[in-house]
Amino acid sequence: MAVTEVLPDLADAFPFERFNEMQSETLPALLNREDNVVVSAPTASGKTALAELAICKTLQAGGTALFLAPLRALTNEKESEWERFEDLGYSVYVVTGERDLSPRRAERADILVMTPEKADSATRKHETARYSFITDVDCCVIDEVHLLDSDRRGAVLEVTVSRLRRLCDPRVVALSATMPNIDDVADWLDAPEETTFAFGEDYRPVPLNADVKTYTHGENAFADKYRRLYRALDLAEPHIRDEGQSLVFVSSRQDTVQAAKKARDELTERDIPMGARGDYDFHNDAADLSNDTLRQSVLDGVGFHHAGLSREDKNRVEQWFKEGKIQLLFSTSTLAWGVNLPARCVVIRDTKLHDPLEGEVDMSPLDVLQMLGRAGRPGYDDMGYAWVVCDRSDADKYRRLLRDGKEIESRLAGELDAHLNAEIALGTIRDIDDVMSWLETTFYYARAKSSPDAYDAGSDLRERVSNTLSELVGWGFVERDGLRIEATRLGQLASKFYLRLDTARRFADLAERCEAAAGEGDDSIDADDLLATVAGATEFDSVSARSDEQDAVNAVVGEAPDELDAGQRKVLAILRSGMTGTTPTELKSDAWVIRQNALRLLAALREFLDNLAPGRFANLACRVEARVEHGVSDDAVGLTAIDGVGSGRAGKLAAAGLSTPGDIVRAGVSGLVSAGLSEGVAEQVVSNARDLPVVVIDWGEFPETIAAGDHDMREVTVANNGGGARAGLRVTVNGREMTAKPAYLGQTTLPVGVFGADADELTFTVEVAFPNQPLDPVTSSRTVRVE
Repeated sequence: MAVTEVLPDLADAFPFERFNEMQSETLPALLNREDNVVVSAPTASGKTALAELAICKTLQAGGTALFLAPLRALTNEKESEWERFEDLGYSVYVVTGERDLSPRRAERADILVMTPEKADSATRKHETARYSFITDVDCCVIDEVHLLDSDRRGAVLEVTVSRLRRLCDPRVVALSATMPNIDDVADWLDAPEETTFAFGEDYRPVPLNADVKTYTHGENAFADKYRRLYRALDLAEPHIRDEGQSLVFVSSRQDTVQAAKKARDELTERDIPMGARGDYDFHNDAADLSNDTLRQSVLDGVGFHHAGLSREDKNRVEQWFKEGKIQLLFSTSTLAWGVNLPARCVVIRDTKLHDPLEGEVDMSPLDVLQMLGRAGRPGYDDMGYAWVVCDRSDADKYRRLLRDGKEIESRLAGELDAHLNAEIALGTIRDIDDVMSWLETTFYYARAKSSPDAYDAGSDLRERVSNTLSELVGWGFVERDGLRIEATRLGQLASKFYLRLDTARRFADLAERCEAAAGEGDDSIDADDLLATVAGATEFDSVSARSDEQDAVNAVVGEAPDELDAGQRKVLAILRSGMTGTTPTELKSDAWVIRQNALRLLAALREFLDNLAPGRFANLACRVEARVEHGVSDDAVGLTAIDGVGSGRAGKLAAAGLSTPGDIVRAGVSGLVSAGLSEGVAEQVVSNARDLPVVVIDWGEFPETIAAGDHDMREVTVANNGGGARAGLRVTVNGREMTAKPAYLGQTTLPVGVFGADADELTFTVEVAFPNQPLDPVTSSRTVRVE
């Protein structure tokens, strides 16, 4: 069917002239009805066009469409692809990080593109002006809806779509690779039979020959990688010799590089003609690659692709693979969900991978099927060939997967408490009846109805949810008054930071310890306590410490808290060493992922302490967070509060003896230039340093002596002569807290009672700490003699 016949005004939105058979069969459901639509179809059969059809119908009606893409890389790709809509006068906006968000652009967009995680965040904050745009969505397209079955992300997608339907009830169009239980997804989304489509493999544009190949497993894991690599090359070789292309998936970024290096040598040994060293233009283009190893590799027709490459390098690799200049490409699983790079032959070399947070895990069945679906280039190949290389003990498992596919399951049950708490915190659940009403909007409920035995559901489902609610009340996340329920401050904080509830309770317990310590004048809680609290978070429960890491961990943490297991000790070692930028080599492979997750948890801990404990503890968390992020010493961490100063500049300035924003202002531009900054940067850094608070504490006419038994009330003035900031103010006498209050400086006064006591001297200290700035607390003291 010709595109111009179907959508004459929007034909230019499509990169082809005619809809294929699969697309044509869905046209009436997408364009002539208002019902929700669910489509399951083989990889490469043209599902993207179905999303674009649904979007076009929404645009014609003057509505707003939301496209949920599984990966951030895919959201960027859609922004580029859908310039076609921009050319037709419609606005496409990719919603990324909160700092980058333009509420004005989002509100005016005709097409919004988001990941499920970003949509989750937006729907949680829909009542704020910044995210109110999310309630104006008229159509939600879910790409790769089978991600519902993802251990890590499935529950987020499920509750986000359910929440969105409760907020604004958009039309939902769900697209998926082939899945046996499409009816469960249709039931969840209330899609009638007439708009539910299950297209079989006969709709695949290129038939797929998929099978399993085994290898002989040895004692050495490193050597096993090369055994699997040679097996993969055996499978790819005939296709490469026939001028076809092969895509080999491996488990890690480093493995893509190492496999490409080894494959180049092996292909030369086998005398397989490859490469384009005689192509002068290609040689010049390759010289522009920023990755040295990649620059050499692509000239031999071998490339690698992973998320750590620069965007420019990735774009070039993708283009050269499409053009056939790269015949053998090694990639991580990310590429399977990302850009459309089919190959005649696809080989999965690694079915197991090391996850920094989970240890060694089996590759997701969804990832396996997604990767294999890349085999076969429409318009080039008559057949696609796909292989799983695995140990003999796993062969039957993968053969069953290839034969029967994978039913899509809900992952909500394992996280029911956290997501129920989030809905209560959001106010979408206000009483007991709302709890079941919410549950009935979930895929978990639909799947439990379909397969009650597998979900152990039956009549017990309501009881299970009721028990979960009772646990939330018992743990202090929810308050219950008769039939009414609402979140406590603890529940709100847990929801805001997407914390597992055990972790939120752990953070609250530390806040209680801090509150008690402040009242007793106990200063023993320090940075190590905060790091140990984060390292012991439930989010890190599955981290494992390999045998070759143990010595490095022990060297860093020494006598760590007994409550931490080996994996959590490893997390603690990475965080401690990261604070000084001295992470041991043995721990670096997992350090980045662990540190990023820890920074999120430290930010959450900071807010817990800000809400539930005196301000100086939130300030301590802020300084620890900044040190973990930037790898700077404790005496220089305050420099990172200056906009434009990260680890590199902080190191230069600290080496020159400048360790605080005040030092920066006093040194001036010339002092910063002498420390190694350019004049332009120095001017900006000095200007930004002046925007930070400058605290002056005025004791007024404070007495030097007081008679025993007398008392005197005085006022101490705390003023800020710099940029405004929220602060926690505290007065202690001989280390015991007298007064504590939050304030936005400005200027404020603190009442100080001077009482003649049994002690010979009374030392009064005023402390000003900034909970959201990594600045050292400002303190000032006066001593009064008791006569």
